[in-house]
Amino acid sequence: MNSFTVTLSDHRLEARPSGALWWPQQETLILSDLHLGKPARIARRSGATLPPYADAETLDRLEREVAITGAARVVSLGDGFDDDRAARDLPGHTRTALEQIMSGRDWVWIRGNHDPAPPPFGGTCTHELEIEGMVLRHIADPAACGEISGHYHPKARLSLRGTRLSRPAFLIDRARMILPAFGAYTGGLDCCDPALTTLMQADAIAILTGEKALPVPMPRHPLAPQLSPSPPRRFG
Repeated sequence: MNSFTVTLSDHRLEARPSGALWWPQQETLILSDLHLGKPARIARRSGATLPPYADAETLDRLEREVAITGAARVVSLGDGFDDDRAARDLPGHTRTALEQIMSGRDWVWIRGNHDPAPPPFGGTCTHELEIEGMVLRHIADPAACGEISGHYHPKARLSLRGTRLSRPAFLIDRARMILPAFGAYTGGLDCCDPALTTLMQADAIAILTGEKALPVPMPRHPLAPQLSPSPPRRFG
């Protein structure tokens, strides 16, 4: 299996190579920062262009994750859309593809800083969601314990067996997990950034996405030395 399993606050979670998080006992697929409509929003505000297929790539990956896991519930941890207008102005074919993925599932949109208004696609919209004592929200609360969030688009940069890697990554410690951005062409924040190093505890690990979810100790310096994959970890 290409996922990496951790336990946070006594809940077994699987970090998927795609950047989605699977919670088997809850039949829940969790992902963050799809930023649907980003190419249109960038073009509208600055005239710059991003690849026009970014939304299609994001939704194709999402459809595969839903099919593989058989998720009964999907939770988007905020910034599902690049802004509220992007949600309203999605092209017809993109809207249809999203609605087909949502069909027959309990779908929860957690509000993000980019998309504070309820999206016009059905499902439930909320500021945060609690499941079995675990709180799901967009931006991490430094005082929280037992929390899953997104927002920061974490990426890990390190040397591994002589090869430089830079990939979106999950971050997890004893208090929380921060998910990578699931959307295509969303950029990222290096996990060595103080915004993340001050938030995550000293024993945190980064789980790099890609063909296989690869756990390593969370790098805390931009010139991190060569690191080896971490053994399975239990937090909480």
